[in-house]
Amino acid sequence: MIGALATACGPIGYVVAINGAAEAVEAAQTVDAAHYAPYEFNFARAHLDKAREFAAEAEYQNAMDMAEVAETYGTRARDLARRRQQESGR
Repeated sequence: MIGALATACGPIGYVVAINGAAEAVEAAQTVDAAHYAPYEFNFARAHLDKAREFAAEAEYQNAMDMAEVAETYGTRARDLARRRQQESGR
């Protein structure tokens, strides 16, 4: 029973992590972060893609680590894009 719960934690943790990361990257995309914060945005997208690759191979801890980075950089990209838009008067 405990073994079954332990193996289920990986996929469940991954789902939580990937949802947060995907939302952060989507929010960054919405504010045109690809233009205003290209490094942060592309870094976030690359890590989101890598998280999905790891999950496809059932490497959930690696997937969660990549998703955490994707969420962090997606949020940074969104915030930086908003700031740069305000500075440019948009």
